[in-house]
Amino acid sequence: MAEKLVLAYSGGLDTSVAVRWLQEKYGYDVIAVTIDVGNEKDFTVIKDKALKVGAIKSLVIDARKEFVNDYIFPALKANALYEEYYPLATALARPLIAKILVDVARAEGAKAIAHGCTGKGNDQVRFDVGINSLAPDLKIVAPAREWGMTREELIQYAAKYGIPLPITSRSPYSIDENLWGKSTECGVLEDPWNEPPEDACSWTKSLKEAPEEPEYLEIHFEQGIPQSINGQKMDGITLIKQLNEIAGNHGIGRIDMIENRLVGIKSRETYEAPAAHVLIAAHKALESLTLAKAQYRFKNMVASEFSNLVYEGLWFTAHREDLCAYIDSTQRFVSGDVRVKLNKGHCTVVGRRSAYSLYSHNLATYAEGDEFDQSAAVGFIKLWGLPAKIQGQIQKEK
Repeated sequence: MAEKLVLAYSGGLDTSVAVRWLQEKYGYDVIAVTIDVGNEKDFTVIKDKALKVGAIKSLVIDARKEFVNDYIFPALKANALYEEYYPLATALARPLIAKILVDVARAEGAKAIAHGCTGKGNDQVRFDVGINSLAPDLKIVAPAREWGMTREELIQYAAKYGIPLPITSRSPYSIDENLWGKSTECGVLEDPWNEPPEDACSWTKSLKEAPEEPEYLEIHFEQGIPQSINGQKMDGITLIKQLNEIAGNHGIGRIDMIENRLVGIKSRETYEAPAAHVLIAAHKALESLTLAKAQYRFKNMVASEFSNLVYEGLWFTAHREDLCAYIDSTQRFVSGDVRVKLNKGHCTVVGRRSAYSLYSHNLATYAEGDEFDQSAAVGFIKLWGLPAKIQGQIQKEK
């Protein structure tokens, strides 16, 4: 009896060819697993296609709720942005997919897991490290790293074995999308001098097409997690989808950056992440109101470490758990409302309030009711600047 292998299956050319190639090269019985993380595909068609190209079983798993609660929201509480811009949409989905692949492999008695990543990108690292962390006994096979076929040779291989090709014309871009964002690369985007053409964007309107009138939203948070928009309470999936539509309509969430890939090269990346853009801006604003100065400053350093860790595929590590424990502690009082203004590609925080606000009007005001004791400033400055004064007196001339 042939050994079973679980394949992360997208329904595209590479993974469809991989089903047959894995049977031919290694003799595996392939179980195709397609995971819904908000990528808005026709999963029934994908499931049927996997069976037609030779998989012994095809599974479609809805992981959107788990993705939002266990991956997106922890990243939001961290204000996670890789290299200050990228909200880590693809990077956050990969450990979840790896976990589900391992779960299916255990349930099905499979001895190996395969994915469609090439040897040039970040995702191969995220999958391999994640799977090895959870199930070091399982073999990992990456056909695209092994077979050495060009795109044309893949098409010829598919034709030879009757593997159906996509009926729509192929996009010049490589696209990955989920609830938290969409990434677009390849084609003209590979030259960092080229402005991204409009056909590279599908989630966001151009500034020319965006409405002239601004739109205001009030977002309510409880312990760092968004709960409602304009007073309407909703689950995380619905809230993120609605924000993607609303903010995308105003052209908000486009990102164009030169990114330092994990494998050692720089790449030009373009992203669309309307909901992530708005929620991170609003969450930061609420933190500025409810965290003490030392907390706020140190948490920014933790956010950078957390972002790098997620990008580099180290989700299933004690270090990530430790960082999340600290981040969760900082969110105890990050509850309240933030008002944002959306207009022509910009999301501006214009109001924030919280029952746990550390802002005191009576201490901040220069008007009547000022309770700040200005006479205390002289002694404070004298002691605060004493080390600098002594160093200057003793060492400056020397």
